[in-house]
Amino acid sequence: MIGIEIVGFVVSSGHAYEGRPGDGPVAVPTSTPEHIEIRAGYGVVGDRYAGQAAHRDAAVTVLAVEALEAVAAELGVPPFDPVAARRTILTRGLDVEALRSREFALDSGDGPVRLGGGRPAAPCAWMDVVLAPGAHAALRGRAGVRCAALGSGTLRVGPATVTVPGGDRVGDDLLDASRAGVPRRRLRA
Repeated sequence: MIGIEIVGFVVSSGHAYEGRPGDGPVAVPTSTPEHIEIRAGYGVVGDRYAGQAAHRDAAVTVLAVEALEAVAAELGVPPFDPVAARRTILTRGLDVEALRSREFALDSGDGPVRLGGGRPAAPCAWMDVVLAPGAHAALRGRAGVRCAALGSGTLRVGPATVTVPGGDRVGDDLLDASRAGVPRRRLRA
């Protein structure tokens, strides 16, 4: 078990980044609640990906805010608004990219919520418009992980723990907080 921080959530009933980036985002209701409810096999209650068959294994996205901070620094621009990345769960102190293809649980005090880390949440060309020119390329390999909701429960903003099956040693090796925000193209087997 490793201590981290959940710094925010982004929940939206619709897709803001549709069509061509030059046309600008679509105005859709988006919230940054203090807590979210996740349902197994469904996703985040109220979110655009919840209950969508095409997103069953990718209904929840997790992103390390350190990735956004590193990209802003590399591009020499002011810090980004993390909400603009439109990832469901924003963390600090977690090497999110190490969760690819791994089951894990987040617990912010209401009990563990099991998630199945899947493929990378690849950045899109919209990042060059809503964050800064060059952000799309700079986020490759560190734009987060798409996850399946394997368990149900509530997550809250604030201190949390992450557990990876296999024990603390495996988790400590896997979730080195100093790697949060570092691009990861491939994971070693």
